[in-house]
Amino acid sequence: MLDGGKTFITGGRNADRVLVVCRTGTADADDRRGGLSILVVDNTSPGFTVGRTLEKIGLHAQDTVELSFSGVRVPVEDRLGEEGAAFGYLAHNLPQERLTIAVAAVAAAARAVELATGYANERRIFGAPLATFQNSKFVLAECATEVAAAQAMLDQALAAHDRGELDAVDAAKLKLFTTEVQARVVDRCLQLHGGYGYITEYPIARLYADARISRIYGGTSEVMKTIVAKSLDLAR
Repeated sequence: MLDGGKTFITGGRNADRVLVVCRTGTADADDRRGGLSILVVDNTSPGFTVGRTLEKIGLHAQDTVELSFSGVRVPVEDRLGEEGAAFGYLAHNLPQERLTIAVAAVAAAARAVELATGYANERRIFGAPLATFQNSKFVLAECATEVAAAQAMLDQALAAHDRGELDAVDAAKLKLFTTEVQARVVDRCLQLHGGYGYITEYPIARLYADARISRIYGGTSEVMKTIVAKSLDLAR
């Protein structure tokens, strides 16, 4: 019998079946992550309700909703995996999830540089292309350098993942670095657009709005720093 709610569920509006992490056993003081299981719930189940679609700053193409469960009966055959083993399953996939976010972050940052470069070449200020001003050159040079560094780190992580060697710490470092690069680069490239960068018909504005979630979902930047810090030989 499943009771409770879930918030910030991407794809919840369109899903026919959802995987729900829920508590099926008592939490142990020495293992707070124990007692969690994954249940597969059909969207036609009595007591299962898809709530409102949440209005987001960015990523408007995907739905994000609230889900609620009120006395939803789930047969034992719809448990996914072993009882109480949910956290292990989730943690196993976290490095790949964070790798995927990094791929999108680097791609978005690279696209921002392309857009800003094109705009700077076309936009004329005081009779000359914006690209001819030293500030424009320096900003784009800095952004291109950061994207190249992020791409190199991403390529290394992709190779490690292919070998089955991408661990939680390196994935955290990757997500932290690439999403912070994405934020800085997109912001600087929008600034080069001036007032037009704030107008949604310009692609850079959409990149700016979409970029903000990268440092939140899949584990916030603060969580990534915590993971990396635990891997260091620091005093406790």
